[in-house]
Amino acid sequence: MQGLLLINKPEGITSFKAVAIIRRLTNTKKIGHTGTLDPLATGVLPILIGRATSLCDYLLNCDKGYIATVKAGITTDTLDITGNVQSTASPDFTTDDLQKAIKRFTGKLLQYPPVFSAIKKDGVPLYKLARKGQEVEVQPREITIHSIKLLEFNPNEHTFKIDVICSKGTYIRSLCRDIGQYLGCGAVMTELIRTKTGAFTLEQCVDLDKLTEENISDFLISEELAVEHLPCIYVSEKQAIRFSNGGKLGFERLKGEIKDGEFYRIKHNDDFIGIGFADGENKEIRIKCLINPKG
Repeated sequence: MQGLLLINKPEGITSFKAVAIIRRLTNTKKIGHTGTLDPLATGVLPILIGRATSLCDYLLNCDKGYIATVKAGITTDTLDITGNVQSTASPDFTTDDLQKAIKRFTGKLLQYPPVFSAIKKDGVPLYKLARKGQEVEVQPREITIHSIKLLEFNPNEHTFKIDVICSKGTYIRSLCRDIGQYLGCGAVMTELIRTKTGAFTLEQCVDLDKLTEENISDFLISEELAVEHLPCIYVSEKQAIRFSNGGKLGFERLKGEIKDGEFYRIKHNDDFIGIGFADGENKEIRIKCLINPKG
């Protein structure tokens, strides 16, 4: 089995568990997801099956969309409501204060990821070190918050809901923490829905519990959709076979302008062969991954 599956990950399980369920339903070992979701989170989790797993990195680099629910006046060690409480406060801010805070955290930022995260140090996930009580030094990362919209604000409950569009590597839990710090009262994330990964939206996803061994193939879509944002090069049948066998494609034999350093979808007619990389120095397209070989 091969292709792309868009699932709506339910709350309470890890992304790894979701992959394990798909592996069992498809009886396929080669399966990968594109962007971890915490157990608390729900929403868009693209899963690539078979040879299509080679495309995981291209989806990981896509922007993401989230809707987060936040509670002000509390901080925890995990930065969400499931963690151990570290402090409490009495929030005192207005809608205008909240809008100013949101504006403060848009654009390019340096963000400190949560200690309880899957980021690895010397090959070990940070959350495993944190659970053992070890001191963990987290380095800031450059991220981009393209937009934040305030969807709801309940001043009596000190809760609010935000719609975020952001770059890869952004931790929404950290964003909630930072907004809480700016407001002077702390804040934690209580709910999270991933609404978008690249061009894929929640409306396109199937609930995980609706999948069975009998119907899962009905929900598979073309893996090419995972990299549809990449420019395309159409090749002849001979070139497709050459590429499939690891051969390089000279720029002079290809149609259209080729840009150095770009990744390209390689296609023969309607068949998606794989991904190539434009090596401008040697004037050739080199194979990066093969999805549907020819010949």
